[in-house]
Amino acid sequence: MQQAQQNIVQMAADAIARHDNTRAYACMGGSLSFRELGLLSDRFAQWLVHEAGVRPGDRVAIMLPNLLQYPVVALGVLKAQAVVVNVNPLYTPHELQRILIDSGANTLVVLANVAHNAAAILGHTAVRSVVLTQMGDLLGWFRGSLINLLVRHVKRLVKPHHFPQAATGLRQALRSGGMLARTRPAPTATFSADSLAVLQYTGGTTGVMKAAMLSHRNLLCNVEQIANSMGEDFPGAGAVMVAPLPLYHIYAFNLNFVMSLLRGHQALLIPNPRDVDAFIAVLGRVKMRGFVGINTLYSSLLDNPGFRQLDFTTLALAASGGMPLSPQVAAAWRELTGKPILEGYGLTECSPMVSCNTHRYHRAGTAGRIAAGTEVRLFASDGSEVACGGLGEICVRGPQVMQGYWNNAAETAHVIDADGWLHTGDIGQFDQDGYLRIVDRIKDLIVVSGFNVYPNEIEDYACSHPDINDACAINAGDELSPLIKLFVVSRNPALTAEQVIVHCRRGLTTYKIPRQVEFRTTLPKSHLGKVLRRELRDSALATTL
Repeated sequence: MQQAQQNIVQMAADAIARHDNTRAYACMGGSLSFRELGLLSDRFAQWLVHEAGVRPGDRVAIMLPNLLQYPVVALGVLKAQAVVVNVNPLYTPHELQRILIDSGANTLVVLANVAHNAAAILGHTAVRSVVLTQMGDLLGWFRGSLINLLVRHVKRLVKPHHFPQAATGLRQALRSGGMLARTRPAPTATFSADSLAVLQYTGGTTGVMKAAMLSHRNLLCNVEQIANSMGEDFPGAGAVMVAPLPLYHIYAFNLNFVMSLLRGHQALLIPNPRDVDAFIAVLGRVKMRGFVGINTLYSSLLDNPGFRQLDFTTLALAASGGMPLSPQVAAAWRELTGKPILEGYGLTECSPMVSCNTHRYHRAGTAGRIAAGTEVRLFASDGSEVACGGLGEICVRGPQVMQGYWNNAAETAHVIDADGWLHTGDIGQFDQDGYLRIVDRIKDLIVVSGFNVYPNEIEDYACSHPDINDACAINAGDELSPLIKLFVVSRNPALTAEQVIVHCRRGLTTYKIPRQVEFRTTLPKSHLGKVLRRELRDSALATTL
């Protein structure tokens, strides 16, 4: 693959030279051209190397939402030949401390709104340099100062904090980096395509937090695989790509950071997609060509009357990943926009894409066909390969598969076998035309009277009821005495558990029928919108003790 022969820094330099003064990123009324992105990231790299003492291979933690600061900082880190450690800004001090200690990061870039969480634990980590940024720092002097004033003093979103060492403001770091650039040579990206680019923390295939080591080659190969698989479906230079998913997640990192640079897109960064009304107001001011989302985000938008008033005539691509796409959401989106949501499958350990649908090759309810240059096989529990139509664990081999888990040889050996197959822990099925269907997670499988019950199937059917907005099925018993329990979020307060069970009986065989139904106002979800089954299982267990 051509892109795999270079690193992300070289790729970005080529893209910046091609697209120059065209817009690369937009956010909160501000924007950055490709040229500005190049200049600012150069300055930040200079500061990292000459002021913070960052050396090749050092880890730099980035704790930012989708702001203009993110691409500047991330590209600057890579230009300094360091490694990006993506951190969710919503992490608690305990979660943040685990990541900083495990990664050995010596530099942290953090948003002022969440700096108090970092300050509480920084003294227990190896971090020696802190870069502090405010929401409006790259939005121009007047607009940025006004937003920073509102955030800090009117909305009071910045809590008091004190770092063990003095923090450097991002704008100060950029000024210092600019002055250094006049007398010091820019860091030279001499590392290879196989050098480590990102430490991406994930629950992985076993549920224990660990960092997938993703090289420049892994990420660039996957970008090329996405582009080759999508073909003409993927928008070209200048296209407005809506980016509501956090760039600190690998799905958005590779599509809205690496891919957007390569293709010359204008990425519209959305800092808080949960504020649906504000999100829709932003969408009403642009001509979007592409939209990268997940099932829960599409669902929340479709439920908002204002979203239905938008103009979708320029929309060319809507992509979904990260979690299963419900049939109801897929049908409602197509009816509204005239375009299908193209569902794909991937995981952090694969940088992330493994398969995808396209407009030409689209089969609803599947994760599409396998990406070019990728091998996928389904294996039974005894290690034998499963024939077409059978169910088995999805195993992946290809250039996008991670190098392993950071400082965790045991977990690496557990998921990557001697032949290079990554065992995903997901159960899948191929049809005769090569489309992959994701059935469920192996660990979520419920065995009832010797029959396999897949929670996703129960949830999909439950959500076909007009009053059910969301659902999650778990085993509230144990392996010897399974008990299917369904958690339901209902639009109708009058809906009863018996009515839910009656609905399930209409479409599910007897051993799949939930025996218990519990109503919730919301279901616990990850930052990406995935339902946290483990929390529901734990709560169900606690009520039985």
